Amino acid sequence: MDERQRELLKEIVESYIKSVKPVGSQALCKKFKLSSATIRNEMATLEKLGYIEKNHVSSGRVPSERGYKYYVEQLMKPKELNGEEMLKLQTICHNQQLQVSDAIAKCMEIIADITNYTSVVLGKNSSDNNLQQVNIIPLDNNQIIALVCTNKGIVENKKFKISENIFMEELVKTCEIINKMLVGTPIDEVSQRLEYDIKPIISKTINQYEKVYEIFYDAFNDFTKNSANVYFSGKTNILKQPEYDNIEEIKRIVNKFEDESLVRKIESKSEGINVYIGEESEFDPNVTVIKSKYNINGEEGTIAIVGPKRMEYDRVIGLLEYINEELKSNDR
Repeated sequence: MDERQRELLKEIVESYIKSVKPVGSQALCKKFKLSSATIRNEMATLEKLGYIEKNHVSSGRVPSERGYKYYVEQLMKPKELNGEEMLKLQTICHNQQLQVSDAIAKCMEIIADITNYTSVVLGKNSSDNNLQQVNIIPLDNNQIIALVCTNKGIVENKKFKISENIFMEELVKTCEIINKMLVGTPIDEVSQRLEYDIKPIISKTINQYEKVYEIFYDAFNDFTKNSANVYFSGKTNILKQPEYDNIEEIKRIVNKFEDESLVRKIESKSEGINVYIGEESEFDPNVTVIKSKYNINGEEGTIAIVGPKRMEYDRVIGLLEYINEELKSNDR
């Protein structure tokens, strides 16, 4: 592909992304100040090379998956954020009170709102983690925080309101028993072992053992759900795109978002920011998935944006690059 063809392809891709209208030769003639014959010949070459294709309902051309891929890899430059976007994301990334998982989820919520696409956060699956420690932190007004830590650096906490007939000493004692007996247990197995190993022991020494047991059971149960969870923001945003303009298409994509095993395929196994268009997304042939791994203080996962193949690639990649840099430079 020569330089003029590269410039034509770039214009066709960016024009179609903005307008959702097939690009005709007349518009390109005006833009490049070339004759219609020259433009038609160049478009014919681009079509023959597989970078653009004819739209079924007009004489214009639209980018093919190969064309989008070439654009992303060879022609596009990530778009710089404006001041408002930077401020929103910096406020989250610099908030040292937020856990890593919360900061990432909030950043992706902002990106979903900015781009009008769907954002996904895939945290580490809890089955990969073993219990390292559980702690009880007393608060005012008969409240406590149960803190659960794993060997791979995931920390989750849950606040409880306890009744007056539960003594802090009993909670601390139960904590000590759990740490003595269950450290090293796969996190998915902890709830079962609480039932069969810990509950019989505390039933002999703690008056309100049922209520104490429920506190720890709820803490571990919530941890397992959160660690294996998939966080969406703007799940319906993609349905606002003109590509999804009929009820069957909407049903199909909604069902895919509800299929956790399918959503899990979005998980990134490669470093850096990677773009998967159409069939190569392994999610849906009519979407693009842009995703990136994160590893911050030992906490790993994937952040991703799902949108139409006609996605603002420069904007999304710019936003993901910015988040990655900000989170890494503000380690918690």
